[in-house]
Amino acid sequence: MIDLNKKESNNPLLLMEKKVNLFQNNIAVGIKGVNGWKELTYNQLNHLSRKVANYLMDLPINNGDNISILSESKPEWSVILFASAMAGTVSVPLDSKSTVYELTNILTDCNPKVLFVSKQYYETALELKNNVDSIKHIILMDNDYKNTDIPNIYNIKIQKEYEFKNKSLLDTALIIYTSGTTGIAKGVQTTFGNILSQLEAFELMYDLNENDCFLSILPMNHLLELTVGLLTLLNAGSSIYYSSSLNPKDLLEVMRGKGVTYMLVVPAFLKLLKSSITNQVNKSGKIAQGYFSLSFLLAKYLPFGFVRKLLFKKFHDKFGGRFKACICGGAPLDTGIAEFFNTMGINIYQGYGMTETSPVISTNSPNMNKPGSVGKPIDGVRVKIDKNGEICVKGPNVMKGYYNRPDLTAEVFDKEGWLRTGDIGKFDNDGYLYVTGRIKNLIVLSGGKKVHPEEVELELEKSNIFREACVLGIKKKDNNTEEVCAVIVPSEELIEKYSDDKQLDALIKKEVGMLVKQLASYKRPTKIYVKKDELPKTSTRKVKRRELVAKI
Repeated sequence: MIDLNKKESNNPLLLMEKKVNLFQNNIAVGIKGVNGWKELTYNQLNHLSRKVANYLMDLPINNGDNISILSESKPEWSVILFASAMAGTVSVPLDSKSTVYELTNILTDCNPKVLFVSKQYYETALELKNNVDSIKHIILMDNDYKNTDIPNIYNIKIQKEYEFKNKSLLDTALIIYTSGTTGIAKGVQTTFGNILSQLEAFELMYDLNENDCFLSILPMNHLLELTVGLLTLLNAGSSIYYSSSLNPKDLLEVMRGKGVTYMLVVPAFLKLLKSSITNQVNKSGKIAQGYFSLSFLLAKYLPFGFVRKLLFKKFHDKFGGRFKACICGGAPLDTGIAEFFNTMGINIYQGYGMTETSPVISTNSPNMNKPGSVGKPIDGVRVKIDKNGEICVKGPNVMKGYYNRPDLTAEVFDKEGWLRTGDIGKFDNDGYLYVTGRIKNLIVLSGGKKVHPEEVELELEKSNIFREACVLGIKKKDNNTEEVCAVIVPSEELIEKYSDDKQLDALIKKEVGMLVKQLASYKRPTKIYVKKDELPKTSTRKVKRRELVAKI
């Protein structure tokens, strides 16, 4: 366990010093590029981080100043995070999918002096520097950009070596801006203490070590990827790999090539993976289909995971042969999908959290896993359900507050200091938490009945012919009440099969009707919209409901 009383534990990012001594030549981070594997050992990561930290202090940059990062996921991300901590600055990760307008608003709010950027977004960085007065320096995260005059983290020259900053647990380490789908983005101040609480909790729940290898596919501006997918893994001495492509073929190549053991995923990814496996089975011969069906039926009654893996060895070999589990969060997960993978010998551990809680509140784990739930609260975190059914949280994982917005900070805390999550939930008799809906998504019908769209979506997502399903409340013109509407994106195979839109619509409506039969009549969609294009989403694959409503 991490000892919070030890001096080196005051700053989780400076724990790297200790880890370098333990795992010196082990691979820390890597990526598969066009020219093969690019990897940094723990020693190399530490050396480069120290170099960048000294360069920042040469500029000079002051203790407590903000720096920003605009880049796709890559090994250099971790370099900037560690360097920022060493130099005493606060890191502000940016969503690379945001528009220049959105990024300008965020940067104007946090006023960074330095913008670290990958070559892919260099032109965007120049535009942002013109828009935001505080940005004095742009530093590239790549060493192969066409313009060699631009400083990059590999070719920078330092004047001297400084004594690195010591931070307290209450100091801000990161400012993570929320997606802003409900209004102006807010900067969540995550402290070193917040991060340490996550590292300590996951160290207790997961037996991670230097033999584990992690495939990272979520964006690095997402706090789950930073705290769990990066810092927790490095604290354990594990290796982390990124892929320059999210094509399943490319991901499987990384998994096989590096013997990946874990992934952090969102439910949409698991649904696509399940569809890919079932489509592959359906396209195989009758003998292969029969073997799969028989194996699947038999595996349900086998309590031992290694036997299940043997039954589905062909699929496990495609995943590299070492794959253990997916840690899933970000949205509700259909229990059927979790059970599908569990039956095949791939454990799915669903968790729950939010940016304001650093981010994990509760999670399932190898020793405590109940599909359908989001697990039990992690160590040190207290969770209660208030009289309105809202999930409220207290603990070392709760944010310091919103940057420059004490008014908004006050709004999310009650008088006793509990953070109101905005989510509706319940506990079962065994202490497992269930998230049943989101307050802001609640649909209020004319008769006063209330519908949680997430409940309806879970039923719709059971369909093999739906690529996406979103349930919305659309206001009626004659009064202020809403009606339940479903927006469906059919599978690509279905779109190819039915060129007649009327036939396609009829089939979709029939499928919806069958799926929601077991729900109360008032919960069933009264209007169904069929869309062929992907629904608008945030970088973490959550549907932008407000934007979708505006398009209907």
